[in-house]
Amino acid sequence: MSTNSTYMLTQLLTDKSALGKSRIIHTEQNAALADGEVLLKIQRCAITTNNITYAAFGDSMQYWQFFPTGVEGWGHMPVWGFADVVASTVQGVETGERFYGYFPIASHIRMEAERVTERGFYDGSEHRRTLVSAYNQYTRCSADTAYSQPLENYQMLVRPLFITSFMLADFLQDNAFFGAQRLVVSSASSKTAYGTAFCLKEFPQVELVALTSERNRAFVEGLGCYHKTVSYEELETQPADLPTTYVDFSGDVELRARTHHHYGDALDYDCFAGSAQNTGVTVDAGLPGPKPALYFAPVQIRKRNADWGPQVVNERFNAAQASFIRHISDPGHQWMKIVEEEGFAAAQTLIGKLHDGKIDAQQGRVIRLA
Repeated sequence: MSTNSTYMLTQLLTDKSALGKSRIIHTEQNAALADGEVLLKIQRCAITTNNITYAAFGDSMQYWQFFPTGVEGWGHMPVWGFADVVASTVQGVETGERFYGYFPIASHIRMEAERVTERGFYDGSEHRRTLVSAYNQYTRCSADTAYSQPLENYQMLVRPLFITSFMLADFLQDNAFFGAQRLVVSSASSKTAYGTAFCLKEFPQVELVALTSERNRAFVEGLGCYHKTVSYEELETQPADLPTTYVDFSGDVELRARTHHHYGDALDYDCFAGSAQNTGVTVDAGLPGPKPALYFAPVQIRKRNADWGPQVVNERFNAAQASFIRHISDPGHQWMKIVEEEGFAAAQTLIGKLHDGKIDAQQGRVIRLA
């Protein structure tokens, strides 16, 4: 791209007050770069329930600050994906290289590349300096041992969810499961819940009970990670004879109340892991047992970086992720069906459906932007 040329920037903006509502805008941009800048064209991204969940926490978790829009009330929903460098003034970041990382739903992004290594670079833009650094890192695909071009879709879909799953499983284990011998997992068919259960299968001392809808029962039983599958209607028929931790991926206030009342004194901990449909941790003083506690993956990542060092954390995560991707991408394993769509209008429709809970749990949705 010539430094004196222009390019058309396409962006999908989300209404912060109504996450299912979005709009597409187009603006002509000057392609000239300042020293230290790179311009990337975003090729593809994955859009999942987790994107809606984190966007719903919005400013309280600084998610709208990653890609500010300058438009009052409208934000850039962050997603994980792949982008190619189309222009660079940074030594060590070359035109044509492909990077994996955290991007807005947009055609292009301009960043200030710093801390450039063989592994990649960090975006050092002023507005991102106080944000969680793990989200500012862009991984060079040619140097990423976990990268496989044929498995790009799985990496986009699984890696950001699986880091949540991996660190949640580690958080529970790190806290000795809060004294529990049974984990009751709501929305057990969700991808993040499944990833967590996959990691926890190494800890047979805790019984994993899947809570799901009756229509998803056979699907959840087929995952092979839960010891027992229970429909929501059957909750009150289950034994409450063991210390129990509730791992909540549903955010359903009524279900939380039923769970607390049913397990009573046996409930040791209520871990709210997030939901697209209900992101508020409602603390009801009338509920028996522990108050719901929000789990946030970056907190556990920071702890383990201090405990083990970032290199060990990365090695352990890559090994677990590789095992999970091998498992789910096996042609004989039908857990997730990849659905690819093209264009910003498709992304707009998908976000609305995810927000309303109208996407099949077995689908992994990918958008080709370029």
